[in-house]
Amino acid sequence: MTVRRRNPEAQIQRAVMAHIRARGVPGLFAFHPANGGWRSKIEAAILKGQGVVPGVPDVILIHDGRTYGLEIKAPGGRISENQIAAHSAMTQAGAYVCVAEGLDRAIAALEAWGLLRGRIAA
Repeated sequence: MTVRRRNPEAQIQRAVMAHIRARGVPGLFAFHPANGGWRSKIEAAILKGQGVVPGVPDVILIHDGRTYGLEIKAPGGRISENQIAAHSAMTQAGAYVCVAEGLDRAIAALEAWGLLRGRIAA
């Protein structure tokens, strides 16, 4: 029997990416930096040496010379110390960063940044 873990943040992120693919403004580039997940000590050391930064937001978006970071949390989720540090560093470098709890808030942030066409009825 296969046991599937519930991962509400992953489900929300898939929905966010579907909105970006369907409604993203022209010229928008968006991706997920695959920083998370279990790594062996050797693999983690290799990735760290290659520049992986812990705490980078779940979705990075680039549009019109601006960089955006969207951290997605399930309802009740909290950000880690690494996320606080990475988000602060990105903001200091000129990026826009938002922590969004749930799909509705994530979509609202993308709309507020002007990265999605149209609006979802409230």
